[in-house]
Amino acid sequence: MSADKIKIAFLDRDGVINKEVNYLYKIEDFEYTENCIEGLKKIKALGYEIIIVTNQAGIARGYYTEDDYQKLTAWYVADLKNQGIDILDVFRCPHHPEGNIPEYSIVCACRKPKSGMFEQALAQYNIDMDSSFMVGDKTSDLDAAKNAGIQQLYLVETGHPITENTYEEYKVKKSLFTLF
Repeated sequence: MSADKIKIAFLDRDGVINKEVNYLYKIEDFEYTENCIEGLKKIKALGYEIIIVTNQAGIARGYYTEDDYQKLTAWYVADLKNQGIDILDVFRCPHHPEGNIPEYSIVCACRKPKSGMFEQALAQYNIDMDSSFMVGDKTSDLDAAKNAGIQQLYLVETGHPITENTYEEYKVKKSLFTLF
């Protein structure tokens, strides 16, 4: 790894950072997944920066606004910082082709399983993709990371149900450092 490149732990938000809540946007509904804080601290201790990559179709569907999303994001990023965990950045896709809000109701390059959010991160930061990894709770998280060239993939069972076949098909581990 080049001295000026950084290692990134790319993490999905819903089901990885916070417990899965359909179209989460209210602070009072936000709850960290079990072992999340401990896991994030260990990731940081291993020398990784953390970037969150999250699909937020609720914006396109009109369930909440961009402002609602930004308020929740600012709150949990600040809360994590207060617990000693700095988040390098958060990338979000507010789009969905079946949305109700015209400017967000599009087919885009950033909605996972497409790799647009990862490409945005690569354009903004000098990332060592070979040393970076992705933690998700759905195969679309893993597909997006693979499409961006990330080979180290991890699934957690704190969000969506995952079958044994999924682990075998994706050749991924059930958890990351047994943290999540």
